[in-house]
Amino acid sequence: MRCFGAALGTLLACLVVGLILTPVARRWHMPFAAIGFASVVSMMPGVLLFRMASGLVQIADRAQASLDLINATIADGMSAVILILAMSLGLITPKVVIDALSERSTPAKS
Repeated sequence: MRCFGAALGTLLACLVVGLILTPVARRWHMPFAAIGFASVVSMMPGVLLFRMASGLVQIADRAQASLDLINATIADGMSAVILILAMSLGLITPKVVIDALSERSTPAKS
């Protein structure tokens, strides 16, 4: 439950970034993926991924891993996945919507 507040914040922040960067990328003829990733890379859940990796190493190292360790490892991994999905969805949704709307408003050339 602790990651849903962070995931919602990440989603909203990435939506704002996507809304701002889509017209900027079009105007300056820059690749959206490059400037978009550079804008949100600091939100990557590195601590959660490292804690998950540490938990996996500890589980592999022990013959009898504790239930608390397994729980914490799964929770950290799932939190990281949810945050990364929120980032992806928040960053790409405005681009897809703006691109679709601009294609509709542009008359077709024959």
